[in-house]
This record gives sequence, structure tokens and C-alpha cells, in this order.
Amino acid sequence: MFSIIIPTYNNLEYLKLCIASIKKNSKFDHEIIVHINEGNDGTLEYLKDQKYKMSFSKENAGVCVGFNKAVALADCEYIVLAHDDMYFCPNWDVVFADEIKKYPENKDFFISGTMVQPFKSYLEFDCGKTLEDFDEEKLLKNVNQLKFEDFQGTHWQPSLVPKSTWDKVGGFSEEFSPGLGSDPDFNMKLWNMGVRLFKGLGKSRVYHFSSISLRKKAWNNGAKIFLLKWGMSIKFFKKYYLKSDTPFRGLLTEPEKNFKYYFDLAKCKLAYVFHSILSKVNA
Repeated sequence: MFSIIIPTYNNLEYLKLCIASIKKNSKFDHEIIVHINEGNDGTLEYLKDQKYKMSFSKENAGVCVGFNKAVALADCEYIVLAHDDMYFCPNWDVVFADEIKKYPENKDFFISGTMVQPFKSYLEFDCGKTLEDFDEEKLLKNVNQLKFEDFQGTHWQPSLVPKSTWDKVGGFSEEFSPGLGSDPDFNMKLWNMGVRLFKGLGKSRVYHFSSISLRKKAWNNGAKIFLLKWGMSIKFFKKYYLKSDTPFRGLLTEPEKNFKYYFDLAKCKLAYVFHSILSKVNA
């Protein structure tokens, strides 16, 4: 039903758990495509042996390149963007599929599931912070009892977007490589294309081990890149445009341009000027 895209970076045991959860907890059959960064921990050999679709970068190219290369191999109408440190919970795909049925054909949209995490966040529930202390039984017994409603904006991943929509904006912007800031940038490109349906689904859930992949020194100043590209901060975009983490009320509209909006925008403009000058000095 979906092409599930998973970039990975020398994280084989988490990747195995991620794939196993998809197979165990999905109602439908899905196409799994993995982008391997380096893969010198046995990932390359494992995926070849299991005959999964994959793309490959000899060095760590990050999630932007990984998503773009892997999506190019996708055959399904809808793509799901994921990370290798996610465990897909039961019926995650049923919730996505039921949501898609509500939309007319060829509609552009961006929807996400909800991350369950072992610390204060979107949906807090501690079933372990690492693979070694992960309590799968506890998660499966309790995850459907946790209360969390649909919301505006998204949790970035796991996210679902029509492949046609992805193609219209050219996928992820690789100037954000290896990846920080690339999700809000992708959403901004969708916004500028006219997309107004950004929705987080409270009942489509993954357990997230909290950015295990990003702990491997794969960092970039995504906030600065976003600011210099769009003239506003990620925080400003999420608050005034996506209305992130507020209850879902339907299609988004243009932000209300009141005093607070212009005050916060002015702070963005000052930061923009500061970083622009600093970039020229450093150059």
C-alpha cells in the first residue's frame, strides 16, 4: 500500500527492529526501501540477503540525500517517511489509510503519525530509552490506551505524503544535509505550493528511541539555514503558519497578522540581518 522510506546510518539492530515492527504490526503489505549511509556495520550485507530495495551512499550523506535517493525507487502512490529508530505500533497503517479515504483524488497534503517517546514530549510513555531496555510487551499492552487527539501541524516523521506531491516540490532540500531543519523546510515548500492540509493523527503511532541516528555527530545548523532561506525562524513558521500542536480544526488559513505576529516577525528579521552579516564576515 505504502512505500516506507527509511534512511539508516550504521544502526543495524535498530533497523532490524523497525522493519520487524512494520511486518508484525501492519495490516497491509508495504514496500520497504532503505537508504544506507556507509553500512559498515553489516547493514549492506543484511539488506542484500533479505532482498530489500535500497539505495546507498559510501559516506554518511544524511537523511535529505537518503530520502531523495530512496523515494526515487518507490513504486507506490503514497510514501511514508520514517527513521530507523522507530517501532511501528499496531494499526498505524489502518489509521493512515482511513484518513486518505476522506480526501479527493490528486489532493496535495501532508499528514503524520504521533511519536510515543520515553520523556516529556508529544506523547510520553516510557518503554525504554535504548534497544537494550526496550519493553515491547509493555508498549503493545498499553499503547492503544494512551489518549492523544489529532493536531495541527505534524510530528515530521512518521509522515505520509502523495508521491506526486513530493515530486512537485522536488523532495527534501539537500542544503540542509545531513538533515536538521529539513522537515520544516519541506513543509514550507508545500505551504508555498498551496498545501493547507497539515494534520497529525493521534492514533497512528510509533515508539521513538529519541534520535538515535542523530547522535552520531551528523549535525548541521538547520535553524540558521532555514532563517536565511525563508526570512523567518522555524519556531515562527510552526506557530503562525502550521499552528503546530494545537487541536486539529481543518484546513489551515493565512496567519492572523496582529501585533504579536509583527513583533515576532521583526525579531526574525533582526536575526536574519545578524546572521547575514556574520556569514559575509566569516566568508
